[in-house]
Amino acid sequence: MAAAAVDPIVLGLGTSGGASSSVVVGTGVGRSGGVAVMEGAQTVDLIRHPSGIVPVLQNIVSTVNLDCRLDLKQIALQARNAEYNPKRFAAVIMRIRDPKTTALIFASGKMVCTGAKSEEHSKLAARKYARIVQKLGFPATFKDFKIQNIVASCDVKFPIRLEGLAYSHGAFSSLNGQHFYLPIMFSSCYAPGMYCTC
Repeated sequence: MAAAAVDPIVLGLGTSGGASSSVVVGTGVGRSGGVAVMEGAQTVDLIRHPSGIVPVLQNIVSTVNLDCRLDLKQIALQARNAEYNPKRFAAVIMRIRDPKTTALIFASGKMVCTGAKSEEHSKLAARKYARIVQKLGFPATFKDFKIQNIVASCDVKFPIRLEGLAYSHGAFSSLNGQHFYLPIMFSSCYAPGMYCTC
């Protein structure tokens, strides 16, 4: 799908004053396919990205079912880089360095993996956590892996007037303190359920 040219004034974005022009864009449940990743000051392929704006993936959140009940206290005592405080939170928090991620492991066998910079790294990290749990003696399997959320950021190269944007698209947005939610503005480029945090 080709992106249509959009006048920033019509959108209420403006060209002076307002918030920073860095935008964080995230997708909702069930995101598939890849988003171009641009690191540093690389050139932009204008055939693939006619606007010159390339989102950079910041965080991938995925879930997986290990399909067995887990003794969280035993996991916290035997695994490295794991913490468990049942009075604060009902899951073991475990971290690995490569890929740099954090997992929330629940007694039900459900696991949430966050912090990966690509969908492939998210799946690799989730597999590594599952393997750690297996090595601790639990009959864990790798079932129902699903990407739940993707967060990316980009520089739109002009200031964004959040108040004007919220006013002109009030049915699709809400402005609340530091967070500005725009669930469908970018849906032509990505999946529905997207939001913007500036």
